[in-house]
Amino acid sequence: MLKARDLHEVPVLFELLVNPAVFPYVRHKANTTDEYYFITKQTMEAEKRGELISWTILDEYGNPIGTINLFDIQENYGFLATWIGKPYFGKGYNKQAKEQFFNDIFSSSPIEGVFMKVRKSNIRSLKAVSKLPYVTLANDTYQEVFHMINLEAVVYDLFVVTKQQYLSYQQFATNPQEATEEEVG
Repeated sequence: MLKARDLHEVPVLFELLVNPAVFPYVRHKANTTDEYYFITKQTMEAEKRGELISWTILDEYGNPIGTINLFDIQENYGFLATWIGKPYFGKGYNKQAKEQFFNDIFSSSPIEGVFMKVRKSNIRSLKAVSKLPYVTLANDTYQEVFHMINLEAVVYDLFVVTKQQYLSYQQFATNPQEATEEEVG
């Protein structure tokens, strides 16, 4: 489902990226395939330096369908940016990619939390994030970060997934009987 970024997948990802349903919401925009090659190469180099984490999202046949990234990593927190091509909307790939990503980064890296800033106007992304039981609206609990992402005007809602929240969710999701007993107990 996820793999390291690769320059060979650039043409396929670029075609998905430039779709009008996707393009406005992508962090690193490219207007040509060459520009997207350059951005992807820069991203891969930044990952080698430990500045970010960037993986390609694959469908069940191994085709690249989008990317999932953790940018602006500071003090073991970073910002998640995910995009999936329009033909793959509504098929569960976003949720699956996020869960695999969180499993991997929370178990094998020092990352303690992941922020997600979602445009208040991006109804599709707001609905998607609201379906994730381990995500918390963080406008009030991380006010400094909330104000940082909304300097000019309040454009974004801020969400957070902490390592503790996610691992607790995973424990209860994989052991529903134990979760029920603990809640009742």
